[in-house]
Amino acid sequence: MFIRFLLLLAALFAVHAHALTPAEAQAMAVGESDARIEALNKAVAAADDKTAAFIQAMVDDAVKIAAGKPVIVKNDKAFDPVTGAEVPLPADAEDVVNNNRMRGELDTAMASLRLFSKDDKERAAAIKTLQNDTEETKLPLIEKALAAEANPQLKENLALIRASVLLASADKTKRLDAIQLLSQSTNPNTKTLLIERIKVETEADVKSALEAALRTVEAALAWGDKVGAIFSGISLGSILLLVALGLAITYGLMGVINMAHGELMMIGAYATYVVQGLFRQYLPDSFDWYLIAAVPVAFAASAVMGAILERSVIRFLYGRPLETLLATWGISLMLQQLVRSVFGAQNVGVENPSWMSGGVVVMGNLQLPWNRIIIIGFAFAVLVGMALLIARTRLGLFVRGVTQNRPIASCMGVNTARIDTYAFALGSGIAGLAGCALSQIGNVGPDLGQGYIVDSFMVVVLGGVGQLAGTVYAALGLGILNKFLEGWAGAVLAKIAVLVLIIIFIQKRPQGIFAMKGRSAEI
Repeated sequence: MFIRFLLLLAALFAVHAHALTPAEAQAMAVGESDARIEALNKAVAAADDKTAAFIQAMVDDAVKIAAGKPVIVKNDKAFDPVTGAEVPLPADAEDVVNNNRMRGELDTAMASLRLFSKDDKERAAAIKTLQNDTEETKLPLIEKALAAEANPQLKENLALIRASVLLASADKTKRLDAIQLLSQSTNPNTKTLLIERIKVETEADVKSALEAALRTVEAALAWGDKVGAIFSGISLGSILLLVALGLAITYGLMGVINMAHGELMMIGAYATYVVQGLFRQYLPDSFDWYLIAAVPVAFAASAVMGAILERSVIRFLYGRPLETLLATWGISLMLQQLVRSVFGAQNVGVENPSWMSGGVVVMGNLQLPWNRIIIIGFAFAVLVGMALLIARTRLGLFVRGVTQNRPIASCMGVNTARIDTYAFALGSGIAGLAGCALSQIGNVGPDLGQGYIVDSFMVVVLGGVGQLAGTVYAALGLGILNKFLEGWAGAVLAKIAVLVLIIIFIQKRPQGIFAMKGRSAEI
């Protein structure tokens, strides 16, 4: 408060072309609410620094009436709001009483003055405060701020406020001009504004223009909704792709039904959480880069756990899919309980780095979040890396050889047991990367993997067992289809419909979208 008072005193002694007068200060502080509000609006329209300081003092309840005149009080001292000079403070000085209506007007007045702040966030907050104020007296100030605004998003919001003020005008011509402006808007708030105005409009031609503008705006918003649904589908598909890539190895190539795959994702997410904590404690200045360090840590943590599982349990169950299902299901329960014992049963928070916050505004009703965009790119980067590893490296050659014909590969000198461990660790590590990505868009908890394990198996089976291309098509197709069905039938019915469609597809084409080629397909 002391710093605010110093700023207030500086404002009181500032020189401006339109100086606050004693009559203006008196009118804003004393009298009936209607008269005070009228005086306040007039003062705001041509406000100087002293006017802004006086209004702020009224907001802070720092104005009293002494000898019939308003004074600003601080630390038991009174100051004249016009000259800034210290004046006597009588014992019988009365507080200026501001009812709820007056306080609302004062807040709106301060918001109007903050429209010219150099801080984007402060201007955005001021615009948000003004959204519910459609008094025509604010129009000159709004137009002045609109002309000076450089931020495209804030400029659009200001233009919407200006149009809403004109829409409530008693002048029919102004209302029609506002309708013309609003018909070109893609802001979702425009639709609400037009609907509300249609309810109270009495003139037939203006009402007709409102209805035509509403149809135009709805058509524009519909395109934004469609593009948004496609993006959401691609986003969901990229997550399913990340989750399913690991299964494409452990199940598609190795034939292991790994029900602990979701828990390997969970380990990657908790590894990200741990790295975040270490950066916050030891490298706070580099916190924005913690996610870069968390990616290899998440991969390594899940890969090591996968290697341990393969060497201790899975290696004894190859060729027995039912036993692998039961064993890995039990392992999943153990891993969940281990995490609950170490980190607790409650979800933990993983923050987005600053470079993953916010988004890109494509249309008025469509903003693409940076975290989703980056995860889509990350998923395809992992896909490319995995495809290159399988197709172009010695390890990939050995994995493909062992998958297609284990006895011949062993006769050629390939250590099949070691390749099994490497392949399972690779699939588990990719699950860890999926967990790292999921930590940026949702809660991290012991049950993280349970929501994705079934969907990821469906992606692998639908795409074709062992086929990376099929995994990509299936993941993106299921993601987009699911989002479009959600908008039409709701989330639960969409899940059911997708499952039914997959069952029908598998009945017609059991091998999936892409059939496996080679000797294994002939057996």
